[in-house]
Amino acid sequence: MKDILISEIIKATGGSLLSGAESQIITGVTTDSRKAGPGDLFVALIGENNDGHDYIDIAIDQGASAVLISRPIEKLVAPKSQLSVASIYVPDTLKGLQDFAAYYISLFNLKKIAVTGSTGKTTTKDMLHAIFSEKFKTLKTMGNFNNHIGLPLTIFNIEADHEAGIFELGMRGLGEIDLLANILRPDVGVITNIGLSHVETLGSRENILKAKMEIANYFSEHGLLVVNGDDEFLRDLAHNELDYNVITVGRTSGCDAKIGTIKDFGEDGIRFDLEVQDKIESIGIKTPGKHNAYNASLAIATGLVYDIDMKTSEKGLSAMAQVDKRLRVQTANGLKIIDDTYNASPDSMMAALDVLSSINGGRRIAILSDMLELGDFTENFHLEVGNYAAAKKIDVLIAVGDKARSIFLGAIETMSPDQAKYFETKEALLEVLDTMVHPGDVILVKGSRGMVMDQVVNRLLKV
Repeated sequence: MKDILISEIIKATGGSLLSGAESQIITGVTTDSRKAGPGDLFVALIGENNDGHDYIDIAIDQGASAVLISRPIEKLVAPKSQLSVASIYVPDTLKGLQDFAAYYISLFNLKKIAVTGSTGKTTTKDMLHAIFSEKFKTLKTMGNFNNHIGLPLTIFNIEADHEAGIFELGMRGLGEIDLLANILRPDVGVITNIGLSHVETLGSRENILKAKMEIANYFSEHGLLVVNGDDEFLRDLAHNELDYNVITVGRTSGCDAKIGTIKDFGEDGIRFDLEVQDKIESIGIKTPGKHNAYNASLAIATGLVYDIDMKTSEKGLSAMAQVDKRLRVQTANGLKIIDDTYNASPDSMMAALDVLSSINGGRRIAILSDMLELGDFTENFHLEVGNYAAAKKIDVLIAVGDKARSIFLGAIETMSPDQAKYFETKEALLEVLDTMVHPGDVILVKGSRGMVMDQVVNRLLKV
């Protein structure tokens, strides 16, 4: 983070200085009192279970140089040597954090690319970062810092030498991406697809589309949207009268970037043809799964906007490390384990089953748990996943969890009883897991984040 004066924070947030001096400088921002240190601004957020104001003393003892507060504090309880801590009052510390982030990012001449979508947005973000890093000093959203708190904290990691930023925008309902886009003001937005994640909250894919399209609410006159041209909810955007340009990517005729033949090499990745303006390149990536041809092509098409040619993009993608908990293939104890435990939706479940069926080995075993936030669609989509697993000729299906019972029921419509197993709880599975797998097995583990299926992966890895 570049040095910022307290006076700048006051101006950005509309706050009032209660102690300290406007000439003081901060060099970092944190919402965790335990991580506060010299030069940091500690933001006292108020959550459902914790109030950051209760930890101000800890932040100061850790060396924090300033605090952002929304509750009057008569006196900072701190050693005399720390009474120079700057305290800034704002009515709402969360909004203060966001307003400060919006101001901070405005100080930089940064290429800002925002990514959202129902599935694939984190992989696409990482692919964009790999591509842009070939030409520019590039920042990206780390981990799941993609919400109303995480995005501001990501923004504060921008340094003076950064030339580009790849920002993931997550959401759970209408208005959330609008808030994030307002802070970020992206130059380019990328939408991977309109699936069924969060349909329980939003009610329909039409509403999910509306929520995702908020990414374009603050485009400048030169704004650009890059979308999956095969998605039924996105493909017609290029024909609409919009205040910005649209680039479509997909296999459908008429897409600006057209994906051709895709060759699947299992755990070794894929190779596909990509045609842009009558030029065809063969692109090889190490990320497994045919569906990743879409994610990679969206990233490559975005790179072309900034004069990053396709061969340079391929070089960046080839060097990209496997993403933790997203179709990450690991070998341990004679097993091949596909860790895809980050999250789950019907589309991503089926894509993961495709990957499982493409990997060489012994028995193919799918350990699948609940998909959450599907509302009234829950039972049908779990049944559909079970049907799909059976159609992919998975050798053993193990369903875990209350909702996953429907995966089991869908599978046994065509699978034999000895091929499909059901466990009400993850704990029940873990008790017998070692007896159910054998050296040579290829095992997919997947479920929504709330199911914590990485515990099953850890048991298989014996870590």
